[in-house]
Amino acid sequence: MSVLTAGTRDSGVVTWRNLMNVRRQPDLLLGATLQPIMFVLLFAFVFAGSIGNDPAVYREFLMGGIFAQTVAFNSAYTTIGMAADLEKGVIDRFRSLPMARAAVLIGRTASDLVVSAIGLLVMSLCGLLVGWRIRGSFLDAIGGYLLLLGFSFAMSWIGAWIGLVAGSVQVAQSAGFIWMFPVTFISSAFVSASSMPGPLKVIAEWNPVTAVADAARELFGNARPTGVLGRSDVWPAHHTVLYAILSCVVVLVIFMPIAVAKYRKVASK
Repeated sequence: MSVLTAGTRDSGVVTWRNLMNVRRQPDLLLGATLQPIMFVLLFAFVFAGSIGNDPAVYREFLMGGIFAQTVAFNSAYTTIGMAADLEKGVIDRFRSLPMARAAVLIGRTASDLVVSAIGLLVMSLCGLLVGWRIRGSFLDAIGGYLLLLGFSFAMSWIGAWIGLVAGSVQVAQSAGFIWMFPVTFISSAFVSASSMPGPLKVIAEWNPVTAVADAARELFGNARPTGVLGRSDVWPAHHTVLYAILSCVVVLVIFMPIAVAKYRKVASK
């Protein structure tokens, strides 16, 4: 059996094990789906009237941002899952088995990708209820969902590395979420980056969350209105899909190697 085949098999086994844990602990899945629903209802019906556009227009704008925020926030569950396996000694048990070292990380990120897919399904249904519609072509819509899942997979590798660094569930619960709030809110997830002042505007314009949110809007055919929801005049704003893909690739290139290196260091103790 080749190394690649063995590694794929090992990763599949770890993925299935993690998904079985979700089935036995449905509250994990509930947290990944209930929170974004609350954000949709809160922004769609509480804040929509104060944004400066028609509430129905804002709800279509909102969904791309909620999608991007949801898959980004799901990286925190990767962080907590890795820290829990480390704290409970599961990593030590894996170390004693004849399996590929990277299989544990791939299995964790792959299982959390399935959770993100379920979350996107729930969010799409919720969006339809508040007035959001996919107005682009079928292929563009598929591309939008694939892009969101690709971003989720990339972000989960950041979460895996943080979980290994944190070492304990208590630290991971804070570390996994606290950095996500500025990353997702200093973006065009909820308002246009062009409406932000000074340095915040620059950060938001080049923020990968902005790129993914705007790319999702473009692929789903949700037109961007003028005013506070308008488009910034920078390169990422005019090449949203390309910049979103590049952002995912850069995150993977940086965090996959350092997460694997950190896992090897932790597993060798």
